[in-house]
Amino acid sequence: MQRLDLAAIAPTPWKNGGGATRELACWPPGAGLERFGWRVSVADVAAPGPFSCYPGVDRQILLWQGEGMHLRAADGSVDRVLDRATAPFAFAGEVAIDCTLQGGPVRDLNLMLRRGQWRGVLRVLHDACTPGESPAGLCLVLAGQWERAGEAYAPGQGLWWSAPRPGAPLRPVPGGLDAPALAWVVLAPEN
Repeated sequence: MQRLDLAAIAPTPWKNGGGATRELACWPPGAGLERFGWRVSVADVAAPGPFSCYPGVDRQILLWQGEGMHLRAADGSVDRVLDRATAPFAFAGEVAIDCTLQGGPVRDLNLMLRRGQWRGVLRVLHDACTPGESPAGLCLVLAGQWERAGEAYAPGQGLWWSAPRPGAPLRPVPGGLDAPALAWVVLAPEN
């Protein structure tokens, strides 16, 4: 079980050079953009433009902050507006997608899965959960305050794991100004 803090992760350039991202975790560690089995990252999108192309990778994206973005594919296979009320959106990484912003910069959370190697799902939870129940995974506080075994977690902080080791639950702290929200990624190898 590894603790993570977005504020402590340095940004790196996007694969297409059009922006920057922060890698929260990938498997295997240090695999790079061409060899990862799975990868979870946060991107700050300040301007419209194309998404990086990832052939053979299935992607899921969740808008975290900002008013929204509109994703379109030139071939018509994708035409989707993402806002904070929208569930995570899944698409194939080889699809050429262009993004326009709906009113200013946005921050999003991305799950990438190498097709045929890993399967997984990105969801948003509002109640207690137990990190480590799945073969691999990640949880990241999106809003509110959370706690696990006496440790506090604020937005941008969380945990990731690469082997099943359930332990203490992660719970929202009652009484905060923001409704609790947690990005929850469950991962398993393809067999």
